[in-house]
Amino acid sequence: MKLFLGLGNPDQKYQATRHNLGQMVLNHLVEAYCHTPLTNKNKLSAQLTEQNQNLFAVSTEYMNNSGLTAQKILNFYKINPSDLYVIHDDLDLPVGEYRFQFDRGPAGHKGIESIIEYLGTQSFNRIRIGIGHPTDSTPVESYVLMPFSPEEKMLISTTIAKILPEINQLLGP
Repeated sequence: MKLFLGLGNPDQKYQATRHNLGQMVLNHLVEAYCHTPLTNKNKLSAQLTEQNQNLFAVSTEYMNNSGLTAQKILNFYKINPSDLYVIHDDLDLPVGEYRFQFDRGPAGHKGIESIIEYLGTQSFNRIRIGIGHPTDSTPVESYVLMPFSPEEKMLISTTIAKILPEINQLLGP
């Protein structure tokens, strides 16, 4: 069994922000490949659905506490961290670029730091999706909570369309 976890913040005001890109991708993934929608699982601090021995989840915790959700789900379903795929925004990649990586440090991403702390390992998979750095004096903490520009939205839509079939390959039969 594999767990695909989209990172973001739970409040409605954050849903269209850069920091919620992981949740956006996960929602597209569920819409494209799952027969059932995400449902609240309060004991796991997540919204979750299952399809063909794969779990798809978004945390109901804030980004900086994403590790709690990851730990709860992995423990409940007895999933190895190496079968965890965390989908998240990444300041170090330009808008629209993405990377699939394994066993990588947090590079300053607070959600990833939380997951590493709760799991006691960084040996899990990451699907990093670029949001770029601010090009002006906007602090990073504010930038990640801003919505995408119209041009960026188009790039992100194209990126999601590229990522979904690649993730689908990971799902298996």
